[in-house]
Amino acid sequence: MNGACSKPALVIGGGIAGLTAAVELADAGCAVILVEKSPSLGGRVARFHQYFPKLCPPACGLEMHYRRLRESASIAVLTLAEVTEVSGPAGDYQATVALRPRFVTEDCTVCGDCAGVCPGEREDDFNYAMAATKAAYLPGGIPYPARYAIDRSACPSGCRRCVEACKYGAIRLDGETEIRKYNVSAIVAATGWKPYDAAKLENLGFGRYRNVVTNTMLERMAASGGPTAGRILRPFDGKEPRTVAFVQCAGSRDENHLNYCSAVCCAASIKQAAYIRALYPETAITIFYIDVRTPGRLEEFSARVQRDADIRLIKGKVARVEENPATGDLLVTAEDVLANRKSTQHFELVVLATGIVPQTEGLPEALGRDECGFLDARNGRPGMYAAGCVHRPGEVSSTVQDATAAALKALQCARGACFSLPAWRGPVEARTGGQAKASPTGRVSDAR
Repeated sequence: MNGACSKPALVIGGGIAGLTAAVELADAGCAVILVEKSPSLGGRVARFHQYFPKLCPPACGLEMHYRRLRESASIAVLTLAEVTEVSGPAGDYQATVALRPRFVTEDCTVCGDCAGVCPGEREDDFNYAMAATKAAYLPGGIPYPARYAIDRSACPSGCRRCVEACKYGAIRLDGETEIRKYNVSAIVAATGWKPYDAAKLENLGFGRYRNVVTNTMLERMAASGGPTAGRILRPFDGKEPRTVAFVQCAGSRDENHLNYCSAVCCAASIKQAAYIRALYPETAITIFYIDVRTPGRLEEFSARVQRDADIRLIKGKVARVEENPATGDLLVTAEDVLANRKSTQHFELVVLATGIVPQTEGLPEALGRDECGFLDARNGRPGMYAAGCVHRPGEVSSTVQDATAAALKALQCARGACFSLPAWRGPVEARTGGQAKASPTGRVSDAR
């Protein structure tokens, strides 16, 4: 493809998929507007303790992308921002973006004086509400941009202590929502996923029994910057668990909840079992599963962890979880298909492997949805593409590949050759869409 992009591309979502799409587009010569609804980039990956199968921290991939962002003058990063409307034809979309106030300007030096005097508290959503932060807080993980934010809903009425404490004058409590309009050539939706609401699985006790946690919560416990500083502890009494049960397909592959496989839960639980065994060699682990699905290069990772004699796998669904209210210990009743029996076993901690739910709220309806709620490129409009777990469940490496493919499609559209994928009729052929109007634009550098 030769020729410059006439208009910037819009990337919605600043997780690993959105970051990948943005930097790949910028490296190919296309200006990018990157919109993220939270105060920091990084998405769900920023909350991981380690990737699998290498078991390295997420900082590996995120720092590389952040460096490419800092070095590029072609990417405008808009945090606390949401796309509220999209209109127009492929190659000439009009996008309306609402930017909520951060109440902290670029003069912030991350000194922390505002948080030090702040009397207000809020649930720490980065740590899945297992901890709290001050109303003036630095986003968790590796914050990008590196700047505090203020949650005004958690501020006491009339409080201005943060303003008085900030010697750099970086706090503006009178900020208001700003509406911006952009003319863009193509749109990549990379809004990611959220965990399935485990409280809907009433038989498994989440929300009623404190020692029933989800896989996303355990991932934050294992992280050194998490609510337990890297120690995996029972919420009931703060003790190290000596017996742990993982309940696979907690909501997935279930016609009453999610009727699809979430693709990564098996590998994630095996990874987390390895975390626990490394921290606490005396702890025994049982994984209740329907099928162990660890395809491709994850198969050897799975086999390596399963060679641990203190990790036991039982093929069978968990019927119910009950609690001893005096001790917080749990009784797990499950079938054992291979032994042709039902059993009830005692555990000190239960981890629910909840599934992946696509975050499609607020996205244009023109981005087609499939029968499971994921964005479906074949049913969408030319010039609108999906990437990452909003498109299909997957682990980080496949998400990066998916985002790179979406960036290539968006680049072609930005250079005047929009296309969409037709419904399956044998070999897939690209359909040519509308031509982008030629109007030169400069680099986009308004980082927020």
